[in-house]
Amino acid sequence: MLQQYLLRGLKAGLVAGLVLGLFVALVANPVVGMAEGLAGDHGHGAANAGDGHHGAEHESAVSTATTKAVSVLGGVFWALLLGVVTFGVAFYFLEPAIPGAGDTQSYLLAAAGFVTVSGAPWLVLPPQPPGVEQAFGTDLRIAIYGGMMVAGLLACGIAGYAYTHLRERGRPVALAGAVAPFCLLVGAAVLAPANPVEVAVPETVVTGFRALVIFNQAMVWVVLASAHAWLLRRERSTAATETSNTGYAEPTPTAD
Repeated sequence: MLQQYLLRGLKAGLVAGLVLGLFVALVANPVVGMAEGLAGDHGHGAANAGDGHHGAEHESAVSTATTKAVSVLGGVFWALLLGVVTFGVAFYFLEPAIPGAGDTQSYLLAAAGFVTVSGAPWLVLPPQPPGVEQAFGTDLRIAIYGGMMVAGLLACGIAGYAYTHLRERGRPVALAGAVAPFCLLVGAAVLAPANPVEVAVPETVVTGFRALVIFNQAMVWVVLASAHAWLLRRERSTAATETSNTGYAEPTPTAD
């Protein structure tokens, strides 16, 4: 049974990976390249054209092409990982506890995944473009990011539990109970230590970069949920058709 869930998650991840790879190649990489160029201009001033300029330019072009290829493959692998872990393993164990049915469960799980992996940590450590120097060291940022991921996961779990157990009191009460944990999550982010940054690029570039990253990750989760919901509908439809074509049910054993 678990193998079927993992295969379904892998297929959904492959679809999302192809979409993400195209997006990274056609949109994200050019934007990141522009941000790096602006950061370089602000940090170093005019370019220094000395001897060997053409050779350095060729090496830079090769390095840039390699970096872009790696980023595309990294995006594909990231989507595959999310598909297997979230819609394979997590869905296998959490399916009975996820509110709703059918497509709703896929999209709710995707929303919880986005909040856990990206949304909650970004409340404290938002995405930063190249050229931004952060006050916190890498180890501290990783610790804060991991802590906010745990907080996001707990908020999603408590929200689902609250909605399920308050549903008998009416949908407004259930929705209020589901929203409350996310208010606490925002409060935890406000109380978290600030991470001052030194920006070497225009503020519009920072805003645009963050919007691009947020859209990028939201798109991955939407595609994952859509592909997973479609695969699940197709499997259930095929199973129902096979059962209908059988035309009979196995006889129930009776005592002699």
